[in-house]
Amino acid sequence: MRHAPGGDIADRALDGQAATGRPRTVVDEATALLTAPGLVVVTGGPGSGRSTVLSGLGAAFRGPVFAGGGLAMLSAVPAFALTRAVKVRLPAQDPALLAEAVRSRVRAGLLLLDDLQWADPATVAALVPLAAHCRIVVALRTPHRLPAEAVAALRTVAAGWLSMPALDPDAATELVRRVAPGLDPATVSDVVRRAGGVPLAAETLARHAATRRGAAAPAAADDDIDQVGYAVAAALSDLTRPARTAMAALGLLGRPATTAVLGAGVDELTGAGLVAADADGTVVPVSPYVAEVAAGLLDDEGRRALHRRLAELVPAREAARHLAAAGDTDAAYTHAVAAAAGATTAGERAELLLLACGLPGVDPPPAVRVDAAGAALASGRPRAAARVLTTTFPLGVDAAVLRAEALLQTGDLAAAREAAAPVPDSAAPAHVAGRDRVLLLAQLAGDPDGAAATAAAIVARHGDPPAHPGLRAAVAAVHAAGRTPGWEHALASAAAAAGSAGEALAARWSAWLLVETLAADGRLAEAAQTAEQAAQACAADLAYSWQTRFLAAQLWCTALRGGGADEVVRRAGDLTDRTLPVLARGYTIAAASLVEADGGLLAPARARLATAPTGSTTVDVLLDWVGREAAWLDGQPDRAVAPVTARGGPALVDGLRRITARWAAYDAGAPDEFAADPAADRLPPVAQTLAAWAAADGFATAARAWHDLSVREEVRCLLAHGLHESDPAQAVPPLLAAEQLAEQAGLVVLVGRAHRALRRHAVRRDSRGPRSGSELTDRERDVLRLVAQGEPTRRIAGQLGISGETVETHIRAGMRKLGARTRTEAAALALEVLR
Repeated sequence: MRHAPGGDIADRALDGQAATGRPRTVVDEATALLTAPGLVVVTGGPGSGRSTVLSGLGAAFRGPVFAGGGLAMLSAVPAFALTRAVKVRLPAQDPALLAEAVRSRVRAGLLLLDDLQWADPATVAALVPLAAHCRIVVALRTPHRLPAEAVAALRTVAAGWLSMPALDPDAATELVRRVAPGLDPATVSDVVRRAGGVPLAAETLARHAATRRGAAAPAAADDDIDQVGYAVAAALSDLTRPARTAMAALGLLGRPATTAVLGAGVDELTGAGLVAADADGTVVPVSPYVAEVAAGLLDDEGRRALHRRLAELVPAREAARHLAAAGDTDAAYTHAVAAAAGATTAGERAELLLLACGLPGVDPPPAVRVDAAGAALASGRPRAAARVLTTTFPLGVDAAVLRAEALLQTGDLAAAREAAAPVPDSAAPAHVAGRDRVLLLAQLAGDPDGAAATAAAIVARHGDPPAHPGLRAAVAAVHAAGRTPGWEHALASAAAAAGSAGEALAARWSAWLLVETLAADGRLAEAAQTAEQAAQACAADLAYSWQTRFLAAQLWCTALRGGGADEVVRRAGDLTDRTLPVLARGYTIAAASLVEADGGLLAPARARLATAPTGSTTVDVLLDWVGREAAWLDGQPDRAVAPVTARGGPALVDGLRRITARWAAYDAGAPDEFAADPAADRLPPVAQTLAAWAAADGFATAARAWHDLSVREEVRCLLAHGLHESDPAQAVPPLLAAEQLAEQAGLVVLVGRAHRALRRHAVRRDSRGPRSGSELTDRERDVLRLVAQGEPTRRIAGQLGISGETVETHIRAGMRKLGARTRTEAAALALEVLR
């Protein structure tokens, strides 16, 4: 027994529950029901938080608390659960005396009994008369094996029968981040999905994921996952065999299923709260993790048998995977190849054929390997394509050309040349064209002038343009590299021709090259529009890798142009919550980090950049410049002029890197160590800006050159103009123009720099701070602080326990009070207020 001051359940129980992520409604309802003697039953599945609710109620009760409960190993001991609570020997053999003995000790206190499913019949029976005299809360796990008549008797006297609700996704996300703050967004999303709203599963899976990834998390994660697995297994053991089989089937399927597929047992699972059934008969597990545990309880033979049964009930594309898991590789191969023939998208076709080619003990014929590699390339999986075509025996000319293409796409130019070179001139025209494409593009990477001569020879041999879509795209790439007049049309028409011919790889590769080249030349609006259209086409074909690449490039172009800062950060968050290819993740991180740094959120920008991938020249250069730019904006010019490690890349970005170096050198009083780059200098805005820095004059002309290209660079040129003028009459107008443009675009750091420059000329510009009489509320401060940490709306809502609409309302109110035009600017201004 534990004593606490006072006499009833305090409101602080609600706060305690909210702090631990538990639903407030269960505690609130239990509190209301316990104003008088009565029985409250809290039910829920394993790990749902029943015990936590009991603990919270006990901690908040102002009076004596008697806490006990059943134990699985001692479920046959009479009155054991009650004896644990009152700490005295009880007359277990006489029900009336047992109830009276407990009542005489509890009186006006609170009796808490956990794990009622393991209580003996005497304890359960005594609760019925006790309910009239004592406040009682019991936790009952579902499923359980209490007799139906015992449950009916409890329901008759219960003041409330409360079910533990599942955590909503936002609350579950916050719980996972609190338990394992080092997890990346994709892992957090996966943990939340698997936990399915079960708090204990979310906590345990988060610790386990953190341990596997080396992130910060409490120790003994493996022990935790064993314990929660044991708790789930113990609950499932109380189900009938058909119900356990149905739950295991959901675990093996990894998706919702119909009652027809799952068979008998669905009603029992629904009654136990382990699944939810839609009106159309689709059954969804409340927690996919519980379904995984159910599948894991099967022995090897039982698992194989269930896989074979499921293979008879699901579509062919799924049947192949189940047959493979059952060990029937021959049947799995047959199903996979047959399903691939009927697949409607490149992504689905690639998945099935790669499965067929990867089955142990199966030797697919060359034709199937070639089909698998072609589908993998079309869906953006060149490494898988190269792997399936790598054998110890020759697969033929067709396979050699495809393998060379796959190696080219992975960036292994030497291996691509080696694979393509043996293809003879006597091969079929399509094979010769494929060979010439690979050799031409490999040459272009190292010898652009030689590639131009080779392209001329190819056109003389294959026609102008070549009939082969891939070769036509390669010739267009050479024209694009040399900026031959009309190169844009050549690439666009090559992509269109390849698409019409059903050559998805050539179409997407050409479109990507068009996007990159347009962006490199500073034609950001055209690049963004092309990327958006290509992403939509890839989405329709489930070409995920290509789709995310185009979406990320579109974000980058939008961020560099300026405007839509909040939208860039939101969409970047949506993308980085997924598992992204290196190129797509790099572009996305660069875009979001640039917007955050410009908006004054320098710490989130640095943190985001620290997670960026490496391995692509283009991405490395982008991230290198954004990192230097963030350092310069943060007042660290020495870091902005550090030795260059990533060279090459898009001409525009390399030019911007040199411009940032000039700014950093100016601020630090150090020389500019960036050498001239003819490729970057051919872009008029870059060339004019660098020339202005060299001559300390001409910034007004450079600013006009950036006007339709990048707002932030126009602002920087105007700032440089004002800083290089000593006469206030000449300096103030460009500084005022820079200030106005920066404010409109939400470039918080550059606004501050304009203000400081204006003060040098005795021009006092009041920053747009809080309006008179309109201070931020506590909740607005909380919301804006989380925005400053880089959290999107849905996560802020989960952390604060409010809706997404309410979060947006607080952000808009804060923007209005602070005079900010974007949420990013409001967050940055709020940080100044909160310091």
